[in-house]
Amino acid sequence: MSDSDRTETHELTAEELAAIEEKYDEGSATRAVGPKTGIILRAVALSFAIYHYITAGFGLPADHWHMGWHLAGLFILTYALFPIVGSKNLFAMKASALRIGNIPLYDLVFMILGVASALYVGFAWRGVPMLGIEEQTFRMGNPNTYDVVFGVIIIVLVLDIARRTLGWILPLIICVFIGYALFGPYFPGLLKHPGVNFKTFVSSMYFPQEGIFGVTLWVVSTIVFHFVLFGVIAQRTGLGQLFIDNATILAGRYTGGPAKVSVVSSAFFGTISGSSVANTVSTGALTIPNMKRLGYPGHFAGGVEAASSAGGQITPPIMGAAAFIMAEFLELPYTTIVIAAIFPALLHYVGVFTVVHLMARKLDLKGLTKEQLPQFKAVWSQGWANIVPLIGLLVVLFSGYTPFMSAFCGISLAVVAGMSRLREPPTLIYSAAFIAFVLWKFSDGGFDLTMTLILCAGSAVATLNPQDRIKIPEMSAAMELGVKYALAVGAASAAVGIVVGVINTTGIGFRIGFMVTQGAGNLATDLFGFLSLGGLFEWFTVEDLQLFISLVFIAMACILMGAGIPTTALYIMLVSVAQPALAQLGIPPIASHMFVLYYGVVSEITPPVCTSAYAAAAIANSNPFRTGISAFSLGLGKVVAPMAFVYAPVLLFVSSTGFDLWEFSYTATSCIAGVIALSAAVVGYWLAPMGTVSRILMAIAGLVFVAPSLAADLVALIIASPVIITQLLVRRSTPTPA
Repeated sequence: MSDSDRTETHELTAEELAAIEEKYDEGSATRAVGPKTGIILRAVALSFAIYHYITAGFGLPADHWHMGWHLAGLFILTYALFPIVGSKNLFAMKASALRIGNIPLYDLVFMILGVASALYVGFAWRGVPMLGIEEQTFRMGNPNTYDVVFGVIIIVLVLDIARRTLGWILPLIICVFIGYALFGPYFPGLLKHPGVNFKTFVSSMYFPQEGIFGVTLWVVSTIVFHFVLFGVIAQRTGLGQLFIDNATILAGRYTGGPAKVSVVSSAFFGTISGSSVANTVSTGALTIPNMKRLGYPGHFAGGVEAASSAGGQITPPIMGAAAFIMAEFLELPYTTIVIAAIFPALLHYVGVFTVVHLMARKLDLKGLTKEQLPQFKAVWSQGWANIVPLIGLLVVLFSGYTPFMSAFCGISLAVVAGMSRLREPPTLIYSAAFIAFVLWKFSDGGFDLTMTLILCAGSAVATLNPQDRIKIPEMSAAMELGVKYALAVGAASAAVGIVVGVINTTGIGFRIGFMVTQGAGNLATDLFGFLSLGGLFEWFTVEDLQLFISLVFIAMACILMGAGIPTTALYIMLVSVAQPALAQLGIPPIASHMFVLYYGVVSEITPPVCTSAYAAAAIANSNPFRTGISAFSLGLGKVVAPMAFVYAPVLLFVSSTGFDLWEFSYTATSCIAGVIALSAAVVGYWLAPMGTVSRILMAIAGLVFVAPSLAADLVALIIASPVIITQLLVRRSTPTPA
């Protein structure tokens, strides 16, 4: 039976959905532990969450202590919850003298070594005279025995926890970089370098701000974790359901309604979710069965959800926390990054929406009936308070306060909206505590009256929430889930710090950039004569062709390296490896950073490693690979968007000569036309069904439309004209249904 013939649309239980998420999200499946051990681990997870929550609002300790505590918590929870290999029998309870609470003794040893190595940096930073350890500044480049031992331990264990939570891909990539640093003299050509002394390598990975304790771990421990926690708590208090209900109200009535609901709800939900797989499972549990009931094939329904959910990672304002890291790297205001991301994200959703709409037209599918739609008044009368935390977070963020302060306020308001009720006076303690904090914090060093009034009003209004309040055990469970989601991201960030350290130590980023541009230049020279018919038709220069080939090479590398790696860690790694090549090509910094982020995220819907699509396939009961192909086809807007804004940075609202509204409008219209043409080619339908030749012509025209120039648009129109004329004639000759 083909997957399109499968019509099972039964509602999946919470247990089935959790099993799907655990199967396809590397960091979700965890080991069963004994009751007493479970209590201890819950206490550790809650302490981890509360520590980060408090430090976000009241101030961070010294960086080496803050990152040390974060890394220590990762070691404890990862070695307690994730077995040494992913074999199913290692997740189950086992009675053994070599296990304590079902945790093997060797994992307990690794846990202790990890905590010791993570905290050693803080203890030894100022020196330990009784052990003969000098202050850290005197040991830089000349590590003592303690430094080397603990440094080797932490490097090995960081790679191990990354492997346990994310699989083998990331650790293997990092091992290649480590090998490159240590064995530089043995590499050929431009890759050859003097090599890094082993002790120097360990010291540089362990102590400075460019290795494990570098910007990657700092950003995750001070920004990313807080937004992951906010997303989980906000979802638990009802924000996720509010998104889905409003998406249904907005899009459900139109042609192919449930699929459009999936697109809108996933875009909303993805902005607060750090995991595309979690997003897929959360929204797909409702949208995928509804799409199948309407008549969409299973693989297509799963593809819609996967493509939409992966798009959340590039959707402003939060962008899966990547926006904050990008602002940190580029030293630009956060608002600049958010504004730059608007049109590329729009282009992605235009593509998904167009494919969904044309497929519905092709299959003659209708929207939801009025009876099937939620009532606007009922949805907002019950759920209005759940939007307060998100509004509070964004107001603080766009007012220029730090991301972790905005996350603190968002989490606090989510707790108030979930747990404080005016009708239950004892519960008002949560609201009162936050109001007291606001009065204290925002009057420190200058009274911010506007912010104080907004946050105090938000806290007071949230207590009027008509929904049933969440009890302490439920909120604790949400916080534990947030910590669990953050383990894989934290492990990846610490491990990726090694890559950043190697690149800064060896300069391999610029070497790779030079090799890419040189290789592309040689290939461009060879191809130019052929493509220009011996110079008769010079549609482009050798330099134009070199740029295009370089972009293709870099895009492919980003997709390959991005397989199965969390967005934040992936972005940091790709910026370190691939961005120097883009800089050598003269591409503006913000465009080059967006380029690597987009193609890194594309890997989530690119077969064969497309975990979001596989999770959607499990819900849709469809063929996983075919679902991945559908997801990639639906995400063509995301694939072409980076090429467009590299050639036309005005699409990011930035330009070396200033923003030109006419140039932006024209280029944006051309790109949208290209994405629509590509979508029609993918579906094989525009105004009427298309044949193979018509689809090929539309695909070519779509790609040419994306090239930002009047000449390219004229060529695209010439290519597409036969198809457009044929479609109009067929449409006119087709009798309109009575």
